[in-house]
Amino acid sequence: MGFDRLIEAIEQKQNPTVAGLDPKLDFIPSFIKNASFAKYGNTLEGAADALLTFNKGLIDALYDVVPAVKPQCAYYELYGWPGVKALYDTIAYAKEKGLFVIIDGKRNDIGTTMEAYASAHLGTVAVENETFEPFGGDALTVNGYLGSDGILPLLDICKGRDKGIFVLVKTSNHSSGEFQDQQISDQTVYRTMGNMCEHWGEDSRGRYGYSAVGAVVGATYPAQLGELRTALPHTFFLVPGYGAQGGGAKDVAPAFDPNGRGAIVNSSRAIMCAYKKGGYAEAQFAEAARTEAVRMRDEIMAVIG
Repeated sequence: MGFDRLIEAIEQKQNPTVAGLDPKLDFIPSFIKNASFAKYGNTLEGAADALLTFNKGLIDALYDVVPAVKPQCAYYELYGWPGVKALYDTIAYAKEKGLFVIIDGKRNDIGTTMEAYASAHLGTVAVENETFEPFGGDALTVNGYLGSDGILPLLDICKGRDKGIFVLVKTSNHSSGEFQDQQISDQTVYRTMGNMCEHWGEDSRGRYGYSAVGAVVGATYPAQLGELRTALPHTFFLVPGYGAQGGGAKDVAPAFDPNGRGAIVNSSRAIMCAYKKGGYAEAQFAEAARTEAVRMRDEIMAVIG
C-alpha cells in the first residue's frame, strides 16, 4: 500500500534517487544511432530503436544502483507510434530488472477520461475476454489542478493494484511561482494543493505512514521543500531539479523525514549525458552513467544519512 514497495527498494539499495529516462537523439551516442538507422533508415522507427537501445544500456548499468527509473512520455511520443512502443518496451525491460517505474506523463483530465489514463498507465484493460496491462507503470505523475474530479478516478486503481501517483504541487521550473505562489486566503496555492494530497491519500497509507498520493516538489525551492515536508507528513515526494537544473544535495535534504525517508530525487540529463563530460568515449556511455549515479547517491546519502 502507498509507496511501501518504493521505500523498501530505496532502503535495500541505500539510494533515494531515480534515474530519469528522457532521451533525445542528441543525447544518444552516434554508434547507436548509426546502427538503428542502418536497420530502419532515417525514420521514426529508426529513432525509436535508438532510444530503446540507449535505454537498455543505461538500465543494464543502473539497475543494481538505483531503485527506480522515470521515463518522460513526451520524449517517446515525439517519435509517434514507434516512440510509444519504445516507451512500452523500456518500461517492460526496467521491470524485468526489478526497477520501480514512475511514468512521467503529468496527466490531467476528469471522469471517464482520467479513468482511461489510469487504466492505461497503472491498471488493466479488457479486450473481449482477455485482460491486458497496457503500460505497467508503478506510479504516474498527474496534474491535480482540475480538482478532485481529476484525482479520484486514480485512487481505486492505486489501492487495488498497489500503485501510486505524484501530484504536481511545487514544481522546479522558474515560472512555477506565477501561479503556485499565489495566495488562497491565508496560504499559497502550492500549500493548498499539498493539503489536498494529504486528504486524497487518507485511505491509502502504508506501513511507513506514506499514502499512495505523492507530491512533486522541486529541488530548486529548498525552503518550500522543508515547509511542505513538515506540513505533509503522509505525502511521499518526487523531487526533480537535481543536477542539470541546479539543485544539489543540500537543496534536497529538506525533503526527507527524520528517518531519511519520504522522498526520491530525480536526475535525468546528468546521468544520461554523463559520458559527454569527463573524457569518456561514446562506447562508455553506460559506465559514465553508472559512475554519475553512484556519485549522486553518495553525495545525497552523505547529507541525509
